[in-house]
Amino acid sequence: MTTRAEIVAAARGWIGTPYRHQASTKGAGCDCLGLLRGVWREVLGPEPETPPAYSAGWAEAPGAMPMEAMAEAARRHMSEIAPGDAREGDALLFRMRRNGPAKHVAIQTDGDRMIHAWSGHAVVETCLGKWWRARIAHAFRFPGVED
Repeated sequence: MTTRAEIVAAARGWIGTPYRHQASTKGAGCDCLGLLRGVWREVLGPEPETPPAYSAGWAEAPGAMPMEAMAEAARRHMSEIAPGDAREGDALLFRMRRNGPAKHVAIQTDGDRMIHAWSGHAVVETCLGKWWRARIAHAFRFPGVED
């Protein structure tokens, strides 16, 4: 079994890792998905699948229906929960644009904080404030989490 505290501690270990698109190496570089993948490896072991290559603007072709690739992948390996039920150690997926795909992920660290990587910044723990909360599209629990 995995505890929420183990997930949060693993995520905090990535703080300061520089942003690197498609990377997932603690201390060297990661993007938001790479952070989630790295935490998975630390607390659960090998990743259940390898994501395909993706561009910074994937799934955002003008006029295209949003692809929910991140949410679909998360559903294959994690338990989807209502965003309002998310707690420390749960993964939050965000829509950065109205009607766009959910394509940013963070790990909640308590009721009002999260850890994430985003372009131009190192991995940080920051406030899960009104702006971010308004963009939560999905929430997921890691498998085997003890409550």
